Amino acid sequence: MQQIIKKEKLEVLVFENRTSLGETAAKMVSEKIKQLLIDKPVINIVFAAAPSQNEFLNALASDKSIEWAKINAFHMDEYVGLPAGAPELFSSFLKEKLFDRVPFASVNYINGDLLHVKTECERYSRLLINNPTDIVCMGIGENTHIAFNDPHVANFNDPELVKIVQLDLACRQQQVNDGCFDTLAHVPEYAVTLTIPALMKGTHLFCMVPGVNKATAIQHTLVQPVSEIFPSTILKTHENAILFVDNDSYSLL
Repeated sequence: MQQIIKKEKLEVLVFENRTSLGETAAKMVSEKIKQLLIDKPVINIVFAAAPSQNEFLNALASDKSIEWAKINAFHMDEYVGLPAGAPELFSSFLKEKLFDRVPFASVNYINGDLLHVKTECERYSRLLINNPTDIVCMGIGENTHIAFNDPHVANFNDPELVKIVQLDLACRQQQVNDGCFDTLAHVPEYAVTLTIPALMKGTHLFCMVPGVNKATAIQHTLVQPVSEIFPSTILKTHENAILFVDNDSYSLL
């Protein structure tokens, strides 16, 4: 770690590269899990699915000291309308990177079936209410979205916990830039997402954002006022949030 910065309530840790970022973030999440399990029989963690999380997820999944059987796993967003088991689904990503690698107490998937999407939002909302989130492991999109709360749909006072959203062009293009889809035409236009209040209800937020393609997003997050124009700025208001960046993503600051 090269430096520690404070932006309002948000702690920012700057690392030399994405490997050291991911490994340190995993270690800190592991320590928090162990601390919480001293007083709680089971905890609930929400995970993000994105290539930016690869180093973090690999290090976390390799940690044999974590009592995985005392953790319920959730994820924060999912495409609508892709066929079940499609490799582009976030559920498929997280299965490969984490969910199938360790023995969670439960893994709770969002179903992006187009025919039942409204019912699914209601079902997943009830799950979150019944299993309050202890830890959120997340990223920030190139347009400063958190989960799939793009600027045009971000609502800091959203009455819903889970909703269907239309993805903006920058968000969809990022999925192509990340190598998740071959072309923009293949990226779904709609998704199910945890809302910003749902994410902010997490007791502890760990936000991992490496890479030069995230430099503008990190600049906006840390410099701009807290506003739905830049959804990730809300992280600066959380009591227990840590942002992990590397020299590339921090390069404009």
